[in-house]
Amino acid sequence: MGKVHPQALHSSTTCHLTSKQETFTLWMKSLVLNGKGCTVFDSNGQIAYRVDNYNCSHRNEVHLMDQKGNVLFTILKKLCKFSRFWEGYRFPATKNEHKGPSFRVYQTHRISKGDSTCQVELGLDKNQSYTYKIESITCKSACKITDEFGVMVAELRRKKSNCGVDLGDDVFTMVVEPNKDLSLIMGLVVTYSLINYRM
Repeated sequence: MGKVHPQALHSSTTCHLTSKQETFTLWMKSLVLNGKGCTVFDSNGQIAYRVDNYNCSHRNEVHLMDQKGNVLFTILKKLCKFSRFWEGYRFPATKNEHKGPSFRVYQTHRISKGDSTCQVELGLDKNQSYTYKIESITCKSACKITDEFGVMVAELRRKKSNCGVDLGDDVFTMVVEPNKDLSLIMGLVVTYSLINYRM
């Protein structure tokens, strides 16, 4: 089996705002033994973000962390009558604090298990609301994130080796466009993975 990322696994400092198009490798595995989550590598092979869920049966509260283990977002699953949605709270906000969520993700259409379209409300914590859409592009949890004008913000696709071989259905390449909040995009990707039971 090919390596998830060819470089050594060392941590590095991560800027949360893109200045140019950036590419990441997502491995839908936790580095914690018997844990659920994902590990994100930057283009130099350094760990950029991670999710480590020690309680594998508990998916209602998940924490997105940077390479040092600092929590960036707490993602909570919410139930309202017959609907469900997910909210992302920027650290250090928790479900017990009064600060509102930064984003809210609704599942708006379901074609089949693991295949969905989601509506995203953003800027809720700053009262500057705008929307994104997350659309499935294959049944393997690959997706694209677009803004309210349909412009691509980020895209997640299966990663291939240099010779064109898929590295597995749990390894993805994520391309993020310039001037985007990386931690926010990662929060949305993690939420989408939770919705599709990939984590």
